[in-house]
Amino acid sequence: MTTNTNSKSTKLRRLGAVVFALPLFLGACGAQAQLGVDGPTALEPHELPQIEPVTKGGHLTILDSAKDPGFDPAKSQSLAITSAGLVHRRLTTWEILPGKDPQVVPDLATDTGKVSEDGKTWTYHLKKGLKFSDGSPITAKEIKYGVERSFAPTLSGGLGYHKSLLAGTDKYEGPYSGQHLDSIETPDDYTIIFHLVRPYGDWPWIVSLPAFSPVPPAKDNPEGYSRAPIASGPYEIKNYRTGVEVQMVRNKYWDQDDVRLAGPDSITFKLGNDPVVSAQKLISAQNQYADTFSSSKVPAAQLITAAQSPAVGQRLQIADAGPLLYLAINTQRITDLHVRRAFNYAMDKSAVVKAAGGALAGKISSTLITPGISGFEQYDLYPAPPTGDLEAAKAELDKAKDKPTGPLVLLTKNKSEDVLRCEAIARSLEKLGFKVRIEPVESSVYSERTTQGDGNSYDLALASWNPDFPSAGANLQPLFASSEVGNGGVNRSRFKDPQIDQIIEKASATFNQAEAAKLWHEADKAIMEKAPVVPLNYQRFSYLRGRNVTNFFVPGFPSYPNYLIIGLKNDSK
Repeated sequence: MTTNTNSKSTKLRRLGAVVFALPLFLGACGAQAQLGVDGPTALEPHELPQIEPVTKGGHLTILDSAKDPGFDPAKSQSLAITSAGLVHRRLTTWEILPGKDPQVVPDLATDTGKVSEDGKTWTYHLKKGLKFSDGSPITAKEIKYGVERSFAPTLSGGLGYHKSLLAGTDKYEGPYSGQHLDSIETPDDYTIIFHLVRPYGDWPWIVSLPAFSPVPPAKDNPEGYSRAPIASGPYEIKNYRTGVEVQMVRNKYWDQDDVRLAGPDSITFKLGNDPVVSAQKLISAQNQYADTFSSSKVPAAQLITAAQSPAVGQRLQIADAGPLLYLAINTQRITDLHVRRAFNYAMDKSAVVKAAGGALAGKISSTLITPGISGFEQYDLYPAPPTGDLEAAKAELDKAKDKPTGPLVLLTKNKSEDVLRCEAIARSLEKLGFKVRIEPVESSVYSERTTQGDGNSYDLALASWNPDFPSAGANLQPLFASSEVGNGGVNRSRFKDPQIDQIIEKASATFNQAEAAKLWHEADKAIMEKAPVVPLNYQRFSYLRGRNVTNFFVPGFPSYPNYLIIGLKNDSK
């Protein structure tokens, strides 16, 4: 028996069928935002933001902080709905709409895949008549080649979930030496078959990742493909100037697309923009920024300014609850469970939220799975007021037999808001009698110390996690599976537990979504019983747009604007 995992949710038709009218996130009522005890607070939406039909035309500008974003799918970690999704299509993609859970939907494929009875073989059929921006046909062979090149050491850095799932990939280093993967079959131009090493229920999400974009072998240039890729999406790159801008124009061969509205005629990414300066430009409401939005989160100071202004507030989009901010506890150094549980009780989470801008910037969390993703259920194993429960923490600490004696090293990236958060964390732990030494370091040093080596250089680490695709597995497996300790894995708690590994493996192999959700929730609670982390808050990411930019909203997941549906008002042309 085979299972068709295609989801027939409402599609956005690029021909401009009327879908909804768009009430803006903070409303059109123009009410004044207020400052409360937890920092600035803004009006919560009384109506869901909705999607307008786009009008074709105009030129959209995106202020980007990156200097060299790159568009090579093998090296990309771009989300399906952001920059790379404008240029590259994948076998499947994401449908992200207001008020709806994220859905995996067909993109180049006709459905989201058919799986064999043993769960190890997935088959996809491609839509016919698809073409690259050079007019050549898109076939299964280009998709296979695109996946194969992601294994090349020279093209490292991209999302690599598929590398441990596809069979026969040990020591495989890409197609450039003439080697190809037998675990990917292309029996004809419109069929591609993947053979996995184990059953994996989230495979339809995996083939929505950048590596599953087609690449024509004859046009491949590993050194320069990031700046001059062959497009399969609605836009192709006309000009790429590192540190300056990327200019995109319409791909005249783009067709048969249900998720990309492709409103603007052209798009320019302005590179190397400081997020503070970008926010100030958009707050100023000058005409030159009317057709512009910033891809950077609004910094705390500018967020307060924007939220307090009725006029600017109408152009400010704030996600409800998104990526998890948490304190990773190095379980190989802080081995006593009661100590880790005491940290959970003692934490003044309200102070951590205030440090980043208050209620506009985050909501206190007690769980691990991101709200809005299947498997999320609210619970709290360490109930306490927002300011923490010092008495409960001390009672838990009294049970400990192996308390840390020296100063606890709290590692963080050297960003001002992260240092402020760490200062709030340190105050909570100092009330328990622990000394804390905060070590702000460069991002590369932070990554090296938390994901490589034996982990002996830190006791605690401030960390944030936004899943790479909307599945509870993408929340929990990377952060807590034993296989993700060291060697570049992001299990920064250095947490290893065979029972947890078994639950994760079972949930990953479950194809029934309702059953999988129950298992992931079980895993969430089982992990928190062991207290390898202190969940701090679900971050609320905020973004600003110019007055002519339409269909601009920020869902809880992935807490980024959906670039694929953005349009411009008529008067911007």
